[in-house]
Amino acid sequence: MNRIDTRFHGLREDGRKALIPFFTAGDPSLEATVPVMHALVEAGADVIELGVPFSDPMADGPTIQRSSERALGRGAGVTYVLDAVRAFRAQDDATPVVLMGYLNPVDIRGAGAFARQAAEAGVDGVLLVDLPPEEADEFRVAFDGAGIALVLLASPTTTDARIDALCAGAQGYLYYVSFAGVTGAADRLDTVRASARLRTVRAASRAPVVAGFGIRDAASAAAMAVDADGVVVGSALVETLDGAASADEAAARARAFLAPLRTALDAG
Repeated sequence: MNRIDTRFHGLREDGRKALIPFFTAGDPSLEATVPVMHALVEAGADVIELGVPFSDPMADGPTIQRSSERALGRGAGVTYVLDAVRAFRAQDDATPVVLMGYLNPVDIRGAGAFARQAAEAGVDGVLLVDLPPEEADEFRVAFDGAGIALVLLASPTTTDARIDALCAGAQGYLYYVSFAGVTGAADRLDTVRASARLRTVRAASRAPVVAGFGIRDAASAAAMAVDADGVVVGSALVETLDGAASADEAAARARAFLAPLRTALDAG
């Protein structure tokens, strides 16, 4: 088992739900990335999704798009992201780190080379938003060989047959997109409808199922966690970090944002 499997096994034994924050590497500053990662763990994060900045993040709303643009402007490429994970691992060898991004930066390096470099840095999983499962064999083989989970996405528009295939091939966890749209559109989150679909997907999946998109606060996190194994919160955290004047301020903002969500999830 890698760190993701170990963490979800422990959560399941404790009857707890996973809290998975997402933010973009290199934003609000290059210096803040590692301190923010540690602060999120201190506030109760079970897994960290670290965004790999990309010039055309098609699945992301304006908040994360702008965050990615700012990070790229500071020089936060793939090498920087891997260096940040490596620096994080110097003090934390337990918390799973999943890189979330797009295919192009990975494809440029080659599946095998990227998998080796990511594993050496301490990455546990990779979620590539625009990699169709039908075209993922080369990446799955490379990631399997490096001990890295290829995390897959499912959504409300995913057909039943495709859901079955995704559930059968899921590694680490299956990320369920709570509504059809881009990240950050909290007004589109229908927890009743999303939860009904989540129950179906979760019953079929061999891996834990986490819900993301539209989760912005303690209330929405707790509501979506009822029928999921965990929740992902991204755009609201990115908004909270935006404009932090120092790494210390960014870390303090991260702690203050995430702690109420941890409390809400643990309260059941």
